Amino acid sequence: MYISNDIKYIGVNDHELDLFEGQYIVPNGMAYNSYAIIDEKIAVMDSVDKNFGGEWLANIENILDGRQPDYLVVQHMEPDHSANIVSFVEKYPDAKIVASGKAFTMMKNFFGTDYAQKQIVVSQGDTLSLGEHNLTFVTAPMVHWPEVIMTYDNKDKVLFSADAFGKFGALDVEEDWACEARRYYFGIVGKYGVQVQSVLNKAKSLDIKTICPLHGPVLNENLEYYVNLYDTWSSYKVEEEGIMIAYTSVYGNTKKAVELLAEKLRANGAKKVVVNDLAREDMAEVVEDAFRYDKLVLATTTYNADIFPFMREFINHLTERNFRDRTVAFIENGSWAPVAVKVMKEMLSKCKNLDYAGTDVKILSALNEDSEAQIDSLSKELCGEKAFDGGESTVKYACDICGWVYDETKGSPENGIAPGTAFDDLPEDFVCPLCGVPKEDFSKVEE
Repeated sequence: MYISNDIKYIGVNDHELDLFEGQYIVPNGMAYNSYAIIDEKIAVMDSVDKNFGGEWLANIENILDGRQPDYLVVQHMEPDHSANIVSFVEKYPDAKIVASGKAFTMMKNFFGTDYAQKQIVVSQGDTLSLGEHNLTFVTAPMVHWPEVIMTYDNKDKVLFSADAFGKFGALDVEEDWACEARRYYFGIVGKYGVQVQSVLNKAKSLDIKTICPLHGPVLNENLEYYVNLYDTWSSYKVEEEGIMIAYTSVYGNTKKAVELLAEKLRANGAKKVVVNDLAREDMAEVVEDAFRYDKLVLATTTYNADIFPFMREFINHLTERNFRDRTVAFIENGSWAPVAVKVMKEMLSKCKNLDYAGTDVKILSALNEDSEAQIDSLSKELCGEKAFDGGESTVKYACDICGWVYDETKGSPENGIAPGTAFDDLPEDFVCPLCGVPKEDFSKVEE
């Protein structure tokens, strides 16, 4: 992989791993990236996972062609990047270790030593000259560990970005960058949006031509695209207009309700509708979708006077990652005492700036006319029609014969008309439930 005349790739691909960090499915493996900057002095940027130490040391030896590295720059102490510090020091005992103060504390925790005689402690704005290449260090605490630094090379205008701008997947597999980078970001870094924003602001003063992350490909084209995505993700903005439905279903009745809602949403012109079964989909993929789109529908059963476990886990993932600034709607199912909506709203109460839909769909065991009408109302609301909150409507129509009043907020359950249905949208065969006259015999009530 070409980076520049003086900067060489010495990382490895891992196709043996099934779960990254013990939870994220990685069907296309992982890359553990490491780089060597070759100048009057040589700096190796980070190490790799413990299972690939031999391959990594061989890469260093091959690329240096008999020369010895002067520095090992440790940007991040997670073991997939730091596990081979010990083997590096054993092979290159004269090299210095460059890292933040917190990183050296972590080294002692991991390895029993902080390499006191080899330390070069750096902080924000500190520099290290290799000759023509001058490195400037950028502190990036909690992106996504407290010891993290990034490194900027002013000669080739390269930012070594630690875990930022990383993605799942080995480098010998072709796949869409954004999908796996988004899943990686919200799964691993998503909680720390404020800290990512801080680092992005620091980076604005740097003339960056290439980004070298610790996972995923080197980025050297259309950098504005990648930076803008990171800005969107870390500020919790909506990336794309769409409605994501996340559901659990025990015997299939909640699933039927979700399928009906999805059908009606598409019929009502929803730009994009994504449906995820929480019991079967990769949880990280579903979390990614929740942050990607502007509307979220949560549909689940009441279970042991609570909610179904997969839904509870999903909502916990959202709240842990500062889910915010979205529209959320609810569908609950319960055979005798449905409480799912109440529980879900309580769980989401810690999230900021959530706008709840006016229609909560309640299913009592299986769909019926009432719950189908509620789904119809919810689909219209999510597609941009006026939301009703259950309060008194100012738009009412009275039957000229018997005086019965049609309130748009309440609809007409007797006729299967959902709450929120405008009088003009009533079917042609609508009749007064008391006296049976058609809607032509109704007059608007002036208030």
